[in-house]
Parts: sequence; C-alpha cells; structure tokens
Amino acid sequence: MTSDRMTPDHRPWGELLRTYVVVPPPADRGAVPHFVDYAGLKAGKTDRKALGAYIESLEAVDPAALPRDEQFAFWVNLYNALTVQVVVDHYPVASIRDISISPGFFSRGPWGRKLVRVAGRDLSLDDIEHAILRPEFGDPRVHYAVNCASWSCPDLAVEPYEGATLDAQLDAAARRYVNSPRGVEFRGGRLTVSSIFSWYKKDFGGTEAGVLAHLRKYAEPELAAALAKATRVSSYDYDWSLNDAARLEEIE
Repeated sequence: MTSDRMTPDHRPWGELLRTYVVVPPPADRGAVPHFVDYAGLKAGKTDRKALGAYIESLEAVDPAALPRDEQFAFWVNLYNALTVQVVVDHYPVASIRDISISPGFFSRGPWGRKLVRVAGRDLSLDDIEHAILRPEFGDPRVHYAVNCASWSCPDLAVEPYEGATLDAQLDAAARRYVNSPRGVEFRGGRLTVSSIFSWYKKDFGGTEAGVLAHLRKYAEPELAAALAKATRVSSYDYDWSLNDAARLEEIE
C-alpha cells in the first residue's frame, strides 16, 4: 500500500481468488454459484498465511482516508476475505450457518463474532455489512458484492473490487445474479426470487413494486419481458448450503 494515503493493495486477494474460485462454464447462466475450493485453501499453508496477511494489511488502513469508491471496495474485499477465512478455519462444514461462533445463546453462524479491528473499532461481519456498507453507502448493489459462502448467494467475484472500476463491477455482479435462477426465476408462471429481496426489501425501494423495478433494471431482454408482466412476487427462496468446490462432482 502507498504511504501517502495508505491505499490498500488488493493484489494478494486477487491471486487467492484466481487460484481458489471455480467458475462454471458460461452455458450454466448462473444456475450454480462460483464455487470455492475451501479444501485446497485449507491444505495450502502458504496461501492460508497469505490470506491472513492480506486481512492484517487491511486492518492497518484507515478507510476514512480513502476516496469513497475505494472505501466501498475496501469493505467489500475485507468482508469477503473474512468470510473465506472463517469457512476455511472451520472446514469441512455443510453450511456457513453451522459455524456457530457468534455471541448469544440463540445465535447462528459467524456473523456476530468480532473478527477484525479497523481504525480502532472491533468489527464483525454484521458490523461491516449492516453498520457500514448498507447505511453509509446506500447502494443496493452491495448485496451482489458481499458473499456469504452459500449456494444462493451472489457469486464471490474472481477479481477484487477496486475503486477505479467499482461501478462497472457492481453492475456486472447485479446482472449476473438477477439473470440467474438463483436470483430470479419463473416457475410455472409464478415469480420466485431470492430471499435477499425480502430480507433487505428496504434497500430495494421498500416495497414489492420497488423490488420488481430494481429487477427490471438489470434483467436481460427475455427476463425483462416476463418481469414487465409481473405484478407481484409469488415466493422467496434461499439455499444455505456451502458453495463448496467439492460439490462439483454432484452436478457434473
């Protein structure tokens, strides 16, 4: 990172993503997620150390000193790197929800556990997403950028998010998810969408009409034509099973 503005260097994260993220063929059209080779990363001691070192390098940054788009990229990359690290540390697991390290008797998953310290603040994954990214940036496309290591989650990108290319990266992530059956699907004429659009409806306009308008914005022509006729969402769906590269044999 540069000394004048402490700009983070996301290249180590990019190298890890290119090594351990497995991208399905284009013909898949998003029916399955980008998989992660958690077993390979767990076995690779050097790369596990590199992941830890990358996260530590971000802890040394004051993100408030960065331009706004670089701040957004900083927090998304940190969130995703932490998620991968948590899964690898507890692998093998069937779902990230099985990693019950959050405080509270009824808590589930790792999201409430304080995992890093940035600019003097101890932060959890929940803090990064819900106390920083969502309220401070107000961009619904954040939901296509942060990855929760699950089948139905928007893909873990194969390149780090960067301030200079942020808008194009977020648009590409939005289009891929909206046009995948994991995001939006008509089943027997009934519209089923990801539960993300229910959980965070507030971020997508606050109403079902707002959700539909958002989906039409990123839909490809065939889907857009179908959505133009839709007046309501029939159901919401989400699969929490792990986006594990070991599952590739199940679908090949």
